[in-house]
Amino acid sequence: MWSAFVFTSLAAFSAPPSRVAKGVARDVSPMAMKKGDPLRGRELIDSERCMECHGVDGQGAGHPNGPEGKFAKLAGQHPDYLLKQIRDFRSGARKHDQMAIMARSISDEDVIDIAAHFALQPVMKGEPGPINELGQRLYEQGDAARGVPACVACHGPNGKGVPGLTLMPLVGGQEWRYLDKQLRDWRSGERRNGADAGMNLAARNLSDADIEALASHLAAQ
Repeated sequence: MWSAFVFTSLAAFSAPPSRVAKGVARDVSPMAMKKGDPLRGRELIDSERCMECHGVDGQGAGHPNGPEGKFAKLAGQHPDYLLKQIRDFRSGARKHDQMAIMARSISDEDVIDIAAHFALQPVMKGEPGPINELGQRLYEQGDAARGVPACVACHGPNGKGVPGLTLMPLVGGQEWRYLDKQLRDWRSGERRNGADAGMNLAARNLSDADIEALASHLAAQ
């Protein structure tokens, strides 16, 4: 039932769902599936200074004020997704000067252990607020007339994920400034490290108002 809904919602893409699914499967490696050591990961979070931006518990540091707000919350995030992002920062497939330096200073084994720690934390949760009707509608239904797919198809109800899609990040409860920046980067092409440009296609027809509404909606989940 859920699979049928996913593929129906993805029909708003100009790229067929098979391309997205193929890209997701291609990115999963044996290393990504290895079980990490969360206790060692907790130690590495201190020694590698992850906590300065993301917080020891993955709920972010410095939120909600200041430029730090653009740093991601990692609490409850899929380990496979985190490993892929670190590899992409390391290779330059995803651009961020500070994260590139950090990614090159640690091994995949380290990342797997760090990700195991964050995965065990209570899933990121936002502060409830007034319902953003535009953001909720775009997230749950998309806008087929404009070629905007429903975000829920890949990111799940309330942004808490879809079983089995471990390279699709949890986005519900994420920091709104981080969400806003990532959506703008996907739209502009500044960020391009998704499977078969799926997020670039999803975001290309979003207006500034759409992005602000989606970020507001998701940050409250």
